[in-house]
Amino acid sequence: MAQRNGGAGTRIYGQEHVQRLLFPQIRASGEEIRIDYRTFTKSEDFQDYRQLFEDSGWRHISGTKNSGVQYFVRTGDSADDEIFSDRASKAGRYKRLSNMWLTFAASYLPIMVAILSSGSIDGKAMLNPKLLYYTPGLWEKTSLDFWRSFLFETPFALMRVFSWLVFPFLVSLYFYFAARAYFKYRSSTQSKA
Repeated sequence: MAQRNGGAGTRIYGQEHVQRLLFPQIRASGEEIRIDYRTFTKSEDFQDYRQLFEDSGWRHISGTKNSGVQYFVRTGDSADDEIFSDRASKAGRYKRLSNMWLTFAASYLPIMVAILSSGSIDGKAMLNPKLLYYTPGLWEKTSLDFWRSFLFETPFALMRVFSWLVFPFLVSLYFYFAARAYFKYRSSTQSKA
């Protein structure tokens, strides 16, 4: 997905905001940056992967053997516009991304289930917010004394609520990203038929 931005006619593909922060000198020069997602078990495989792209006219500028996200910049006009030689390779990137997000979701899911099943989350407190305030006698206080205690305790009460929501939020977000990458993978593989 190409996006055109102002300033030197730079064309950046994919995670534009990350690239703008990570590679300002490349963006200023107007060079094109491409992203692939791949992890490697062996250093030799990673070196072969990098050499393959170097031979195709793309220089590896960021990413490690285990980081997953690999950034490339075009080294000359002779390089193809795309870093992938065929649709299957391009679709494979989305499949790998989908698997990564599913792995993240699967790793947080047991933690979320353990928290929910251990009774650490008080569902009644969600329905009755007064239970989130632990200051003794808070609700019996009046006027300025009440407001001082209430405002002091409120950030802690909010942290109790939001700390319960972190794992369900992360699991949902990871499943969303996995589904999004999977649908891109499916559309990439179906478009060639």
